[in-house]
Amino acid sequence: MNFTNTQIATTLLRVTSGSMLLVHGLTKLLVFTPAGTAGFFESIGFPGFLAYPVMAGEIVLGLAMILGVYSRLAALAAVPIMVGAIIPHASAGFSFSNPGGGWEYPVFWSLVLIVQALLGDGALAMRKSSTAART
Repeated sequence: MNFTNTQIATTLLRVTSGSMLLVHGLTKLLVFTPAGTAGFFESIGFPGFLAYPVMAGEIVLGLAMILGVYSRLAALAAVPIMVGAIIPHASAGFSFSNPGGGWEYPVFWSLVLIVQALLGDGALAMRKSSTAART
């Protein structure tokens, strides 16, 4: 198999973005626990029940991106999770090193997910999102 640089780069972006989603979801599930994550959501002003679809979304969408199963759609579906992550960090300023973290990381990650959706699945995807604009 001969892959172009664009296909390789798109695949690397897909797998690393999916890995980050998966790790964040599993951390919420296994380290902070669902109840602890729901409590944290409530402490920052979100309804606690949102913790459950966020955890599930990060895990399922992360796995989909890693495997290349409808990864364009998975990337777009993860954007609202990232936009939600911007809200509690907005008042902390730009730098992630600020107390409470900064808003730049979730904004950057939101844009990365949008770029992934625009680029497509890349190489070695299990199920292509569409036949148009394959890289």
